[in-house]
Amino acid sequence: MKFDVIIIGGGAAGLFCAIQAGKRGKRTLVIEHNFQVGRKILISGGGRCNFTNKEVSANNFISQNPHFCKSALARYTPSDFIELVKSYKIQFYEKKLGQLFCKESSRQIVEMLLAECQKAKVEIRLSCEVKEIEKVERFKVQTNQGVFESESLVMATGGLSFPKIGATDFGYKIARQFGLKIVETRPSLVPLIFANQNFSKLAGVSIDSIVKTGKREFRENILFTHRGLSGPAILQISNYWHKEKPISIDLLPENDALEILENNANSKQNLDNFLGKYLPNRFAESFAQNNKPLNQISKKEREKIAECLNNWQVLFNETEGYHKAEVTLGGVDTNELSSQTMESKRVKELYFIGEIVDVTGWLGGYNFQW
Repeated sequence: MKFDVIIIGGGAAGLFCAIQAGKRGKRTLVIEHNFQVGRKILISGGGRCNFTNKEVSANNFISQNPHFCKSALARYTPSDFIELVKSYKIQFYEKKLGQLFCKESSRQIVEMLLAECQKAKVEIRLSCEVKEIEKVERFKVQTNQGVFESESLVMATGGLSFPKIGATDFGYKIARQFGLKIVETRPSLVPLIFANQNFSKLAGVSIDSIVKTGKREFRENILFTHRGLSGPAILQISNYWHKEKPISIDLLPENDALEILENNANSKQNLDNFLGKYLPNRFAESFAQNNKPLNQISKKEREKIAECLNNWQVLFNETEGYHKAEVTLGGVDTNELSSQTMESKRVKELYFIGEIVDVTGWLGGYNFQW
């Protein structure tokens, strides 16, 4: 069975690539090892799919080559995808910070991509497992449904996040088979696990915070878990987290903690009740371990308390792993690919697209746009 293009992987990148190839008159095959396409799309955004962000630039992505993504982002913009969504009468809304979600269901995005594939006469094979790939003059792909040949081969197999919906390292194996280098991978947009602290009693408590590491900072909620911290701000900072470096968390981004403590230094109110005006009660009670009235707290103690509130230094030991990670950091080295076409510089007509490439976006629709 011969095709012009074979795309391995029926996620957002694979389907979209197939649509473009089909529109150009290429005989196109998508091979998907799951029983349905777009499984990650279906669960994304809490089932409503955060399908893009109104403002997207190279600054929203992490890569060893920060310039690599500029060409692709400029040539297909969020407004281009929004127009496609509108043409299918899919209703959407802006949640916050430019994040666009379906009003109804992420299934609408998958159905839209499938409808576009149908228009472009794309063939899709489901539950199709690739056994082996080789290239002589053309690519030969051996599967449990037969042997397929093509002029071009596109690897859109995704990263390692969410193994429960079929994520594997297959794409990286093929990259190595053809001599491409891989930037070390790790889970990202992922909850972090405390190194030497236990706040399991606070699981479920959420606090608006500024989270910083190096020159990067994000202001959103943090969420205490049984083993560490999650929430949007933590997921964002996980892209930049290094095991040996503490992360700074400002739990009172609207207030100078020392100033409000000094202004109330003569109060007879207990510390936990006082902090309860600014922070969730469960956290305030836990934080004020040696609870006593403010007028019995020394200046040195007030300074220490303020430092913990405005600049809490937290060491994390590890992440919660790929099963809770939204994306994979690292991947096929961008030095191996053309930024214009995503074609391998080593192997003609071999392409790598989407999450498998060493380009990782922030939380908020950036990875879907990529």
